[in-house]
Amino acid sequence: MARMTKADIIEAVYEKVGGFSKKEAAEIVESVFKQIKDTLKDGEKIKISGFGNFIVREKKARIGRNPQTGEEITISARRVLTFKPSQVLKDALNGGTRGPTQQ
Repeated sequence: MARMTKADIIEAVYEKVGGFSKKEAAEIVESVFKQIKDTLKDGEKIKISGFGNFIVREKKARIGRNPQTGEEITISARRVLTFKPSQVLKDALNGGTRGPTQQ
């Protein structure tokens, strides 16, 4: 299974956008990722039209069980990141032709 790394994203931006050096393309990508990370860290939602929503949810502390011993343990409260893809992205993944202006 192939995967795309941050270096691949930087390379794609460098090749497709043009007018930037590789170093400038890397700075742009890093800046975008930093902005996304900082926004999510502050608990804010990110909505990217045609792509999807990133949402930080608060999970309360709860009781769980150690699967090896069956002993009850407390699972601490934490924040989790969820992603909900847009209908446009879902359609693209499933070979659809639905565009942003089509219903």
